[in-house]
Amino acid sequence: MNRRQETGRLGEIAARRRLEALGYAIRDVNARAGQGEIDIVAEEGGDIVFVEVRTRRSRRLGTPEESITPSKRERLLTAAQLYLQAANAENRNWRIDVVAVELDRNDGVARLSVLRNAVEA
Repeated sequence: MNRRQETGRLGEIAARRRLEALGYAIRDVNARAGQGEIDIVAEEGGDIVFVEVRTRRSRRLGTPEESITPSKRERLLTAAQLYLQAANAENRNWRIDVVAVELDRNDGVARLSVLRNAVEA
C-alpha cells in the first residue's frame, strides 16, 4: 500500500468511527456504483447518506473540503443516483455528506469535520 492509499485508509477509518459515534448506521464501504465508488453508505435519521471522505496530511494543496471540485461533485451525484437505482431505493430521502480529515505527522487525526448535505442535487 502506498502513502496515498494509507492516507485514505486512515481517513476512512476515522470517518467511520466519528459517523458511528454520531448515530449513523454504516451499511457499505467502498461501494461500486457504475464507474464510481462511494466511500461510505450509511443511514441517519431515515435518510440514505452517501459519504465522501477527503483526507490530507498537509494544507499545501488546500484543505480537504477544497478538494471537492465541480467535476467531483458531478461524479458523486451520478454515483449516488446509480446506487439508488441498483438498490431499488429511488424513492428514499438521501443526501451526500463530506467528512474532511487532516492527519498530523504521526498519522493521528488533527481535525475531522462532518459536513452534512455538502453536495446538493
